[in-house]
Amino acid sequence: MKNKAGKLIGFAIGMVGFLTVFKIFFLPNIPREDEVPPGIVLILSVITGLILGFAGHLIQNYSRKKSI
Repeated sequence: MKNKAGKLIGFAIGMVGFLTVFKIFFLPNIPREDEVPPGIVLILSVITGLILGFAGHLIQNYSRKKSI
């Protein structure tokens, strides 16, 4: 499980972070008459989560102690 911790934490932070930023900054500026497609928001959230999950994986591998 230690090998997947960076991926899971990065993915969770990416998804929650994107949805929070979308709700705080973008949603109040969109008029109620316009429709926001929820599928696009979900897909962008998953893509952001995958990117940050990959970044978490890289950070975890970089910080891992190298055995000599």
